Amino acid sequence: MPGPKDIDGSAGVPTFYGKELRWKREQAGLTQQQLVEGSFYGYSHLSEIERGERRMPPDLAAHVDDVLKTDGFFSRRCEDVRNARRRGHAWYFEKVLEVEKQALTIEEWSPSLLPGVLQTEAYARAVVEAALPLELPDEVATKVNGRLARAQLLEQDPKKPLFWAILHENLLRQPLLDPAGMAEQLAHIADLAQARRIVPQVLPLSAGPHPFMTGMTAIMTFADAPALVYTEGLHSGEVVDDPALVAEYRRSYDLLRAVALSPKASLAMILDAVEDYRDGKHPA
Repeated sequence: MPGPKDIDGSAGVPTFYGKELRWKREQAGLTQQQLVEGSFYGYSHLSEIERGERRMPPDLAAHVDDVLKTDGFFSRRCEDVRNARRRGHAWYFEKVLEVEKQALTIEEWSPSLLPGVLQTEAYARAVVEAALPLELPDEVATKVNGRLARAQLLEQDPKKPLFWAILHENLLRQPLLDPAGMAEQLAHIADLAQARRIVPQVLPLSAGPHPFMTGMTAIMTFADAPALVYTEGLHSGEVVDDPALVAEYRRSYDLLRAVALSPKASLAMILDAVEDYRDGKHPA
């Protein structure tokens, strides 16, 4: 039987420490199952880390360092990756950055801003500059690039995650950019929908009171872990993992989806807004 396929450790930080992890484990004469014994993780999770397909959680890094006697090596590399990933993002968003690439589905309710993974550079810059008017240009660029990097989430696998967003109609009608910029932004969302990469729905102004009249919320499901909810306010964010509370968010989101326009009607509304902006008109 052929041995495990070698990986290119120079391809990035995850592949570098994944390759190092496998080398250290084999040097110690341990199987993947033996290495994870005493942790909360299975050997399949460790296998994905060794292949550079998954990032190492801090508690597993500490466990590996303890078993392999590596003097904190993997914990330090894990912290390096966490710092690199959150560059340009708020500290409270860190856990979402760690888990969203493993999600099967991401369902997001966006009442006041278009979702970060769907933003164009111009839209992201407008959001950052409005929230942080005194920020230096280099810091603005770092935060904008951090937002744009998350768009790779929709490029890593044509089928995962399924990204389903419910957008308030106000996001189409109240422009953050000039008409050309808004046309580009909404056309980008329409292109992703037409490519079957996302499913957008619009909550119309005519819907009136609805079941989810709060801030941004995202529900994430996974193949090998319980669902999570992420909610965000002006200067704070929270990850919810309590199953009962996640179920409550799930119920509210489903009720919200029931009063939103269908995906087909929503796409038509977005395309109409694109044409209005291209014609220099404010969408009616």
